[in-house]
Amino acid sequence: MTKFILIFLLVLVALFTLEMLAPVQAAVVQPFTASLATLSAALITPFDSDVIAYGRVIKHNINGFAVSIESGCNGVEAAIVLVAGVLAYPAPWRYRAVAIVAGFFTIQVLNIARIISLFYLGQWNLDIFNWTHLYLWPVFIMLDVLIVFILYLRFLERRGPTPNEQRAA
Repeated sequence: MTKFILIFLLVLVALFTLEMLAPVQAAVVQPFTASLATLSAALITPFDSDVIAYGRVIKHNINGFAVSIESGCNGVEAAIVLVAGVLAYPAPWRYRAVAIVAGFFTIQVLNIARIISLFYLGQWNLDIFNWTHLYLWPVFIMLDVLIVFILYLRFLERRGPTPNEQRAA
């Protein structure tokens, strides 16, 4: 357990440090965040054609309400926590890769639901928007990370040790 915690913390610090670097922000994080806004607006448009996205912003053309997807709201930090957990736990690399990709996907699906719901909650009631944005959705996103990690651990438990793991024992 100590080894897991140390590796987890080391990977967490390394990935958060990497994410905060200006070149990484400019080349990866900001374009990714803009793509979340674009995708969210594209999912809304069939139901509400008055919605546009530009950069990290989703805006309603009629009432002028807009949300900007900022750092901490793009799911990257939640994905970093998942990646750190997956990399810290001993398993074959192919299983780790699948868990990271599947986990990132589930985090982003939930995050897009979060973005869209907040976009409409903000138009309806700013107090509920603020409470949901600051308290409810962060818990759901991190709960998603925890559930994905637990499912990954259960998968590893059910598959049994690999031949290499059996030889090492």
